[in-house]
Amino acid sequence: MKSHHVDLLNEAIAPALTRLALPIMATSLVQMLYNLTDMAWIGRLGAGAVTAVGSAGMYTWFSQGFAILARTGGQVKTAHCLGAGENDSAAQYARGALQLGILFAVLYGLVSLFGASRLIGFFKLNSPEVIAQAEWYVRIACGLVIFSYLNAILTGLLTAAGNSRTPFIVNVAGLVFNVVLDPVLIFGIGPFPELGVSGAAAATVTAQALVSLLFFKAVLREKVLFPHLRLWVLVPVKVWREIVRIGVPSAVQNLIYAGISMILTRLITGWGDLAVAAQRVGSQIESVSWMVGDGFSAAVNAFLGQNYGAKRYDRVRRGYFCAIAMTAAWGLCTTFLLIGMARPLFSIFLQEEEVMALGVNYLRIVGLSQMFMMVEQTSIGAFSGLGRTLYPSIVSVTFTSARIPVAVLLSSVMGLSGIWWALSISSMVKGCILFVSFVVFLYVFLERKKIEKTV
Repeated sequence: MKSHHVDLLNEAIAPALTRLALPIMATSLVQMLYNLTDMAWIGRLGAGAVTAVGSAGMYTWFSQGFAILARTGGQVKTAHCLGAGENDSAAQYARGALQLGILFAVLYGLVSLFGASRLIGFFKLNSPEVIAQAEWYVRIACGLVIFSYLNAILTGLLTAAGNSRTPFIVNVAGLVFNVVLDPVLIFGIGPFPELGVSGAAAATVTAQALVSLLFFKAVLREKVLFPHLRLWVLVPVKVWREIVRIGVPSAVQNLIYAGISMILTRLITGWGDLAVAAQRVGSQIESVSWMVGDGFSAAVNAFLGQNYGAKRYDRVRRGYFCAIAMTAAWGLCTTFLLIGMARPLFSIFLQEEEVMALGVNYLRIVGLSQMFMMVEQTSIGAFSGLGRTLYPSIVSVTFTSARIPVAVLLSSVMGLSGIWWALSISSMVKGCILFVSFVVFLYVFLERKKIEKTV
């Protein structure tokens, strides 16, 4: 296991960030492929099935806000303790994060199982068949969300320890399993019945359960963070309190972000169920950018967190600018991909011409904002790595919330395209503000440390 770790305190910055980030980005791409695999198979059932999964999928996205609370708080405090050489405290924060994640998963699962009809009713979909499919997807995918929670938290904790290779390996195994199960459960092969949309949810949950099993097998060999896993032994309340303190801003940000997207989806249904299908497929294609950004954000979080804990402030500064250069380059590549290859990319999932026109327009408009979105995510990860999660959350929530009035205003003039432009413009603004803010914060922070050192 030792060879799987990156020395974030002593290795050269660019190689260390690259070695840590590449498996994380690959893991994020694997997680994205889970969704794309589902979408590719579900697309064969027609736009109605895509609309059902798109609507229900909003609640799987919303659920991640609670996992993010435990993951972010646990990852940041674990990285700080490891950087300071306090391994016992790091192990305690790791166990506390897992305990919180399990609690949140059980509560969210119960709400999803018994409240699926009310949850899907929010979107005011038109087709009774689509509504029924969406309700079953919520019951399965969100009712058993515990595996997704455990995987996210364990990924964050291992990343904090400099081990991003293990999460990549186990997630690839889960993807392979999901690819095999999807057609079997969706269309019914051999002794398995045809389950349609419910089969897609069942395949994903089963694959996530396999990933959880592989994760626990791996962490039992992790002697630093998990010398004795003992999840049934509760950590002191102060550990949970500190995890919650750091994790809440990021969690609230995700919850509000998902909630705003739900409201926008409800606006989109005003143009018909096909518009929802176009947005769902388009957002999944776009995830080739933002899921990589999210993965790289985790790497920056761990790198800055450990070096901050070790008081290696110059490496904090250089690490951030190195990360920005790498993620901005990826964002530019994604912009050219989404704009130049919009039609071929969308046609992989749906071929109906009416949906195709809507989806291509979506990809070309949001494609303009990809670099800014990557910079935003990297800066959020940098702020979080230093334990400053409140400010980036305020910025992100404020300008993401602005999407609703801007979308209403622009759509009254430009139609459905106005909603796409609201998404793109807000990402550009957030990226610029957070980049400038972190640069200013770094300058003030480092100058204060120089003064303290001379006193």
